[in-house]
Amino acid sequence: MKRTIAAFALVLSPALAPAQGQRATLALLNGHVVTMDSTKPEAQAIAIAGDRIIAVGTNEEIQRTIGASTKVVNLAGRLATPGFADGHGHYMALGASKLQLDLTKAKTWEEIVAMVAAAVRKAKPGDWIIGFGWHQAKWEHPPVPVVEGNPVHATLSAVSPNNPVELSHASGHASFVNAKAMSLAGITALTANPPGGEIVHDAQGNPTGMLREAAQGLMRTARDASDASLTPRQREARARKMVELAGADALSKGITSFHDAGSNFATIDLFRKLASEGTLPVRLYVMVRFESNERLDSLLDRYRMQGFGNGYLTVRSIKRQIDGALGSNGAWLLEPYADLPRSMGLALEQPESLQRVAELALRHGFQVNTHAIGDRANREVLNVYERVFKANPGKSDLRWRIEHAQHIEPSDLPRFKQLGVIASMQGIHTVSDAPWIPSKLGEERARRESYLFRSLWDLGVIVTNGTDTPVEDVNPIPSYYGMVARVTREGKVFVPDQRLTRLEALQAYTLNNAYASFQERDLGSLTPGKYGDVTVFSKDIMVIPEPEILRAAVDYTIVGGKIKYAAKHR
Repeated sequence: MKRTIAAFALVLSPALAPAQGQRATLALLNGHVVTMDSTKPEAQAIAIAGDRIIAVGTNEEIQRTIGASTKVVNLAGRLATPGFADGHGHYMALGASKLQLDLTKAKTWEEIVAMVAAAVRKAKPGDWIIGFGWHQAKWEHPPVPVVEGNPVHATLSAVSPNNPVELSHASGHASFVNAKAMSLAGITALTANPPGGEIVHDAQGNPTGMLREAAQGLMRTARDASDASLTPRQREARARKMVELAGADALSKGITSFHDAGSNFATIDLFRKLASEGTLPVRLYVMVRFESNERLDSLLDRYRMQGFGNGYLTVRSIKRQIDGALGSNGAWLLEPYADLPRSMGLALEQPESLQRVAELALRHGFQVNTHAIGDRANREVLNVYERVFKANPGKSDLRWRIEHAQHIEPSDLPRFKQLGVIASMQGIHTVSDAPWIPSKLGEERARRESYLFRSLWDLGVIVTNGTDTPVEDVNPIPSYYGMVARVTREGKVFVPDQRLTRLEALQAYTLNNAYASFQERDLGSLTPGKYGDVTVFSKDIMVIPEPEILRAAVDYTIVGGKIKYAAKHR
């Protein structure tokens, strides 16, 4: 672990003493400061002037930077760390989820139907009812009737005959819709599956309402038609609201930076506008997505940004997706699913297509970040990256990533290190997914391939952490706990030999995420000269008993020397 941090220290900003007489605008005193800087791993206090750290040290040392106008915060022994970065999430989807039915806590299909019925009573005929976050594996009992573990639309359609309904799976890789929505989208028993997607049918050949992967695009087209009546001003107002809601949620949970796993150029235009105004709530590292190769080739150079708007917006990567999610049987596997033997998942993009995008990205100096969950998907992405790297031996410091990297055939593990590929992972999934992973993969394959944090780390692979929000809560504490403890909600440890230490898990959420976004000179450690981004916790998650970690909360979130969130209970 110390060797890992030391390797990063070579590229960090030099530790600078504050200039003679320089005064702090914000001083944090009497804390347990874990810096993630190998030259000074721990301290008591931090001084920030403007948006940059000017000193980290003892209370006495930091007292010398305090002037009449310095805001002083007494940490009273609390833990202060570098600002947490969510290494993989969906920023606008997080904001949108705050405007939809929250299905994440639903315990039965019947409860979801009742929630939709209540929403219909408040809606006008024709209004869309949108919900997010259901997961059939978390229900107390299966729905009746059931097809491949999922409901059929009859009861849902009965309570919403005049309102189209779309309910997104917690993974984001499937949706459940009612009869009205299918009618608007033109889905019938004869509708063919789109490439990379599946319309699920019952035994009589009728669509059940379940749409896997690319089949969800049929709904997107229908919803776009209903949005056509909105004016550009109304669209921007709605988008701004989503940015605001996502930011407020992230800041309340200690997130100072956010790796947005996919926005198109129009959304990036909005982010750039907000960054210019100084109104982006958190720092965004945005991956370009949902654009044709032609548009990428013509526009990437124009959209490349590094630290735009005082470090609030960076755009220098492309997001792709080669497979789906395990929970919806969309992850691309080397062997069939244990619970669906007819299927080995879905390839949402063929390797040849991914390679064309990778070559395009290399021409423009963009990082490639590819979603891969299944063992076959991870292997295929590594194959593509290897071919492109071999064809371009002069290119270096590429830092290409595999997003999720959830299930990896062990023989492919060394290739991450050999190719310099970053494993952009989410510790929270060991908590939420572990109870049902064996039903998908079988016990032995689940143990051998799933969430191999320790195996990757010991090979020297850069492992990062995030939440995949809104698939999961943006709160980093459960995801940190997932990497450290791997204890499921049922109290069982999922493959204990793959756990990380607390310091390693902190590095995954801070310094490693900074490195994975080419921002390690400005973010990721509490080092003089870097941005004053700090997360302060109510409990010291580095030392408290392991079960107490989940009871920790965030007391302060500081971005660029400004306190953007302060808990009322502090």
